[in-house]
Amino acid sequence: MPWPVLLMARALEAGGSERQLREMAKALDRSAFEPHVGCFRPEGEGRRELEAAGVPVAHFPVDSFRSPGAISGAFQLARYIRRHKIRLVHTFDYPATVFAVPAARFLTSATVVSSQRSHRDLIPRGYRRLVRMTDHLVDAIVVNCDFVRRHLEQEERVPTDRIQLCYNGIDLDVFSPLDSPRPPDLPRDSFVIGVVCALRPEKGLPTLLQAFARVRHLRAGMKLAIVGDGPMLESLRSESQALGVREDCVFALNTGRVTDWLRAIDIFVLPSLSEALSNALMEAMACGCPVVASNIGGNPELVRNGETGLLFEPGDAASLAAALQTLIENESLRRRLADNGAKFLRDSFSIRASAQRMGEIYAQLLRSRSVTEPRP
Repeated sequence: MPWPVLLMARALEAGGSERQLREMAKALDRSAFEPHVGCFRPEGEGRRELEAAGVPVAHFPVDSFRSPGAISGAFQLARYIRRHKIRLVHTFDYPATVFAVPAARFLTSATVVSSQRSHRDLIPRGYRRLVRMTDHLVDAIVVNCDFVRRHLEQEERVPTDRIQLCYNGIDLDVFSPLDSPRPPDLPRDSFVIGVVCALRPEKGLPTLLQAFARVRHLRAGMKLAIVGDGPMLESLRSESQALGVREDCVFALNTGRVTDWLRAIDIFVLPSLSEALSNALMEAMACGCPVVASNIGGNPELVRNGETGLLFEPGDAASLAAALQTLIENESLRRRLADNGAKFLRDSFSIRASAQRMGEIYAQLLRSRSVTEPRP
């Protein structure tokens, strides 16, 4: 019989961690694991997607960790774990980690696993201290790239044997280099430099605007597509106006048609100032985009400079502009990098491979940890 496991995040929509949770829950080997998903906010398409795949979704209505509801939520979580004989709890983001790790550790006998999917400087200060406390309570911390592994070992002093590496994976049936309709916001004959990501400060998007202003003249009909939403949206619009490129910039909300945008982009740019293993970069490569990325975090684990894409120094608009000029003027190089990148993703970063690795981590932990009940 399979081991029941509970995967948890704050919500089921929006960011990369939530998407990885959904994909992992659907892709785990059902002969070995019976996946459940828990969250604070279960509304939206993510819940319907999971339930259609036969994955039950549990709602733990916690609005604030400082409220009495957090305590009752912890006992509700413990009851759910006992009722469904959950053998392992795995949190995918820091709010779920702060809530579920202590509850599962002190109120149940389940194996407890957390995740670290970015540099900890991006976690709000109050949460960061609490996340560090959970490092001492978990049986393992799963990281999504070697950069984060080194960060935990060298800067956070997490014991090496507590860290497990499982690269992100993507659905290669969805993200592939196929023809698809061009979004109506883009002129049919335009040459498009673009990015699809959350519009947050750490994404370094002003660098992309500044670089675009330097290369826009190199080709007629060039457009910059910035697809996504977030706190930087209005400031990016204002900066594009100040740089004199507003009329050639397309700002579009991510409406779920990610692949249509990616397949319309001629050069994908990820100018992050901080990054772990970027789902957006992986999806662009899988869709056949030649990519340019900042040489930071986990980006070099995906972008091998001159082989699967080009790298530039983070925050350096001149360096990015030079890389863009190289690709704008060299179609054969764009095609070679795109082909190499797509093959690299197919060979190494499928959701199937990621789920297999995660299953190995779960099985190793469950077999090695002493439990009071035998495997069902």
